[in-house]
Amino acid sequence: QVQLVESGGGLVQPGGSLRLSCTASRSSFSIDVMGWYRQAPGKEREMVAYMTSGGTTNYADFVKGRFTVSRDNAADTVYLQMNSLKAEDTAVYYCHATIKLSDNTVNHYWGQGTQVTVSS
Repeated sequence: QVQLVESGGGLVQPGGSLRLSCTASRSSFSIDVMGWYRQAPGKEREMVAYMTSGGTTNYADFVKGRFTVSRDNAADTVYLQMNSLKAEDTAVYYCHATIKLSDNTVNHYWGQGTQVTVSS
């Protein structure tokens, strides 16, 4: 069973920056995709950004040019550098990881979430 532990959330003023980290533990398999989702109050969870083990990235349109996802495969850690934060970025941010098994089954794992609040 893979556990994802996030850190780095908090309160920041509009225009500020935060860096989220997420480390996977207890993984006996190679992690394929690692990334971030977020969920604001009253809204559905949405994809923010992710990176595959091969380095391919994907970003939601609302964070392009402001957020950067990076990854340390050896440490099973993914980061999200968030710049130029806006009030609408306020949400609980969840780390997400997938592992593809030998039978092509894809298992999904989630972190416990970390609160990001953008407010003056």
